[in-house]
Amino acid sequence: MNAAHKIFLTATALTASLCASSCVQGELDGVRDVVVRTNTTEWRDQIIYQLLTDRFANGDASTDYRLEPGALARYQGGDWEGIVDRLDYLEELGVTALWISPIVLNVDYDAGFDAYHGYWAVDLERLNPHFGDLASLRGFVNAAHERGMLVILDIVTNHMGQVFYYDINGNGQPDESVAGSGAGSPVTRISEYDPDYDPRGIQGWTSLGESGPATIRFFDMPEIFRVRPNPPVLADPSMYNRRGRVTHWDCPAGDGACQSRVREMTLFGDFPGGLKDLDTTRQEVRDVMVDSYVRWVLMTDIDGFRIDTLKHVEYEFWDDFAPRVRERLAAAGKESFFMFGEAFDGDDALIGSYTRPGRLDSVFYFSQKFQVFGDVFQRGGPTDRIRALYEQRGVNYGTEPQPGGVGVAPRDVLVNFMDNHDVPRFLYDRPDEQGPAALRAALAYLLTEDGIPCIYYGTEQEYAGGNDPQNREPLWWSGYRTDGETFQWIARLTRIRRGYRALTHGDFELVYTTNATGDASDAGVVAFERETGDGDYALVVINAQGGHASSMSDATRRTALDAQVGTVLVDLLEPETTFTVGADGAIDVGVGPYQARILVPQDQQHE
Repeated sequence: MNAAHKIFLTATALTASLCASSCVQGELDGVRDVVVRTNTTEWRDQIIYQLLTDRFANGDASTDYRLEPGALARYQGGDWEGIVDRLDYLEELGVTALWISPIVLNVDYDAGFDAYHGYWAVDLERLNPHFGDLASLRGFVNAAHERGMLVILDIVTNHMGQVFYYDINGNGQPDESVAGSGAGSPVTRISEYDPDYDPRGIQGWTSLGESGPATIRFFDMPEIFRVRPNPPVLADPSMYNRRGRVTHWDCPAGDGACQSRVREMTLFGDFPGGLKDLDTTRQEVRDVMVDSYVRWVLMTDIDGFRIDTLKHVEYEFWDDFAPRVRERLAAAGKESFFMFGEAFDGDDALIGSYTRPGRLDSVFYFSQKFQVFGDVFQRGGPTDRIRALYEQRGVNYGTEPQPGGVGVAPRDVLVNFMDNHDVPRFLYDRPDEQGPAALRAALAYLLTEDGIPCIYYGTEQEYAGGNDPQNREPLWWSGYRTDGETFQWIARLTRIRRGYRALTHGDFELVYTTNATGDASDAGVVAFERETGDGDYALVVINAQGGHASSMSDATRRTALDAQVGTVLVDLLEPETTFTVGADGAIDVGVGPYQARILVPQDQQHE
């Protein structure tokens, strides 16, 4: 056994962890009987808060084993009981749906890193003992529901953890070696844990040359849960694509051959780090994924799935998975179950393709993260980029509700975000003194646009970590303060969003964007209307740059408002300030550097 892969728990901790993952410890009074119900019929009312369970709060000392405090690639100690302990904090922030880390048992440790994030599954039927047992998971879900909060579970269907190695040299042990002399012959690194992609499948190799497909050998390291995967069908090597890891992600524009190779690799290659790619074209694999994850819903009454690595799985899988999950859950009494996923890509058409009929209810709006929150709010680009992206919405995303889904077309319930666990935090790229003001302007857009806002834990505390794992800081470092300017700003915006139907259910129409930057009088201005068929109305105007005050000063770019002439609009963020809609339906609203205004008719004001 390689020393880098060898770590042991104490006998006491190991016994406790094994029991926690395979049986129910303690009493289940109050949580034994789970009633599965529809806990919402309207996801547009929700404000999602993404938290990494291991990093949010530590409430159960019995799960605290093998921690390395401050080493962010290792376990830090958060658990489900900790979330319960901090529900007051979340309620004060104003979030209504909690997206938690994957819950299933993982390969616990690999090459100096821990599975604190939950993406290295080994057993889909057992819980991760670092987070608690079934009683504590059910207790958390119940406690959230009692406060009107929903729970979203992160799931992975594309891969398992590093549960096997490719025995390339046939010696029955995992090796990392170098082949070739370097004196006129190429030097090749060979890792049997994570070899480079081969479209034929990983081949065995000796000094005499290739020897046919490499033998797949599952690990037997129970001390770190690195064992044959479960359910048993996943311990069959034929359930995996066995082609090695993805090595290329991008291609030059117009290079069709490269794009074809990259797409093949994306679908059939192992995720870097040795995560073994499942052959999701096989019905046995599809059945396991449906059965396993529906089982957790029925055991806990969770309300939705956030689905990892969409673009690494063929479309036909989603055509099978999503309808069957909806059908099974509806039969059990749970409807409006929200399924949205992650296609980590800037290609808006690719992202939207996963919302075509019969697929998912929604996706993370990655193109907006890059083109709006990145290009405009972080880097001061022209707000016309917002319009250019928005105009693709009706073409790239599903325009009808999914059968048996949440009752709203995917284009209208996109999950909007500016930070998550896979990208540097907003403030990492804005370390200047105006960074927090830019962040708050971006939050104003996030919490007033159409779709469903998603806030990454720690944003409210102005965390500024870079790439993984530095963007996965423990929240207890902040002391859970609620008096900070950004925490209070989010709490105010969430209260306004929940209080005004125009901001949750209203149609979205951009009325002003500009190509201007720098000293131009309208640089940074974006304005949009939200309006329902019942007359609820809001006009939002934001200055996305910090150099100077700006206004909708270019009459040639002004669009007539839907608000009636003479309507007095009051700014909910500055209630003493009002504006009146002019005779031509125009309005000239000034906004200071990084300022936002949320304007509603005076007779609708109740903030």
